[in-house]
Amino acid sequence: MKNNIVKTLIKKGIKIPNPESVYISEDVNPDRISSENVIIYGGCKIIGENCLIMRNSQIGYEAPVTLENTFVGENTKLKGGFFKGAVFAGDNSVGSGAHVREGTIFEEEANAAHTVGLKQTILFPFVTLGSLVNFCDCFMAGGTSRKNHSEVGSSFVHFNYTPNQDKATPSMLGDVHQGVMLNSDPIFLGGQGGLVGPVRIGYGCITAAGSIIRKNELKNNQLILGGSFKDGSVPKRFYVIKNGTHIFNNNIYYIAGLIALRFWYKHIRSLFVYDNFSRGLIKGMQDNLDRCIEERIQRLKFFCEKSNLSMDKFKLADEIFKTKCENNQLNKEGETFIQIIKKKIDRVEKKYIKVVQSLEPDECEKGSQWLFHIEQGMIEKLII
Repeated sequence: MKNNIVKTLIKKGIKIPNPESVYISEDVNPDRISSENVIIYGGCKIIGENCLIMRNSQIGYEAPVTLENTFVGENTKLKGGFFKGAVFAGDNSVGSGAHVREGTIFEEEANAAHTVGLKQTILFPFVTLGSLVNFCDCFMAGGTSRKNHSEVGSSFVHFNYTPNQDKATPSMLGDVHQGVMLNSDPIFLGGQGGLVGPVRIGYGCITAAGSIIRKNELKNNQLILGGSFKDGSVPKRFYVIKNGTHIFNNNIYYIAGLIALRFWYKHIRSLFVYDNFSRGLIKGMQDNLDRCIEERIQRLKFFCEKSNLSMDKFKLADEIFKTKCENNQLNKEGETFIQIIKKKIDRVEKKYIKVVQSLEPDECEKGSQWLFHIEQGMIEKLII
């Protein structure tokens, strides 16, 4: 069956320079791999019925690639590594040694250099990760173009697992309601540094190289310096959580932001479908985002069970989040903004970045306010 699928792809026009070294599982659908200028280099493996590869994409140029149920948008280059349950919206590049797992979304023109580890990571357009980066459980926005983009410096770590063995640690760099407009100042996280999740950082902020950041910085355009600890030793205390309110509230902000993004994916991204491939890609983005929301709710539940926070507060949060996801109908603000986007599409075609960046400032404000009110409607009921 493997040879039959490989032969089918070659017959379609897909370039496979060394077909005997390529493995494609029986459940891969050849119709979900474009015949337009797609290259699959030697040593690659493609696994899973959800795999989708769009035109002008290259898989495995620098080193073998394993793709498992991953969505590869147009003009994307995955140069080497392992990719499972990830989505690349298009015009993305990831260097060798990547380990990119479930819940990861690279929006258009987001990129990563070599040897990055990602899971439950959402990068908005233009965001760039340097080399040797571990950035799991993060959302990052900011920047207006490939020349003016948010960046994570090389050898940066997001610390997302606590001594209490929980992962209620998602960090939000920027936000959803402003980030989707692609007009915010970029964020720069200096190399050889880290974030101790969960933290929130404002637009335009810079963390100095080598800094470890443990606190929120909600002001924009700040230079953030993180100091080191003095030498010392104190008795270990098990399951003591001193900053439970900070952790709980940051999780609420994060999940509310993802649910606002869910509205954007459902009502705005869906307007940019132009063929079966783009329909499959956007469906993949929506499904992956739903998995991210579910993951964050489960991690928050586990944290609340282990901490001294009231489970009643979590149950209320769980109810509000799930109700908002199930009843995701548009209000007047949303309807008005959708009409604005539709008119822009009629003028400049279904090019996502081009359409968003053609919005006038007052139009951006209308869209941001729509999403902001979705977020705040949840946050105001839940933060401690």
